[in-house]
Amino acid sequence: MKSDGKTELENESPSGEDVSAAEQQTTDEAFLDEAVADVPPTRDEEMERLRSAAAEADKRVLQAQAEAENFRKRMRRDFEDQVKFASTDLIVDLLQVRDNLNRAIDAAPSGEQGSGLLEGVAMVIKQMDDVLGKHGVVEIPAAGEVFDPNVHEAISQIPSDVESGKVAHVAVSGFKLHDRVIRPSQVVVSTGPA
Repeated sequence: MKSDGKTELENESPSGEDVSAAEQQTTDEAFLDEAVADVPPTRDEEMERLRSAAAEADKRVLQAQAEAENFRKRMRRDFEDQVKFASTDLIVDLLQVRDNLNRAIDAAPSGEQGSGLLEGVAMVIKQMDDVLGKHGVVEIPAAGEVFDPNVHEAISQIPSDVESGKVAHVAVSGFKLHDRVIRPSQVVVSTGPA
């Protein structure tokens, strides 16, 4: 027997090593935790656990529904944009034809000889503008407007009678399809009087 009043068997671990009091207390606490874990919860504790689990499940369901609704809205908006702007490439090509018709009018000699032809080309341009307008294509105003890099593309600057920072000359008209710029106006910006 040892002097602390315990037998050798009480102070030794099953492997024959000495067990300290702290290790024995840790082992006892682990044993108590296992015993408490095996005790079934009371009815109130079980009800509270089930309520919190149900609330958490409801929260997850609401989040999943909100994410699904947001996804549906995003997909619908993307589809509508694709349909709305599907004709962009065709319209840009038609605008080049319109530009060439305008150049033909500008290059035609003045006089009575070709006046009927000029009127016919002008009518074709007007008809084309009406058709484009029916499909949401509008010309971007540029001449005399304040230069806006969102809708105008500056190709040069010149001194002119127009106020500085405003468009002095429109080289190529710009157009919007609905609310989106499909071709910016190519403009010459004024630097003010010389």
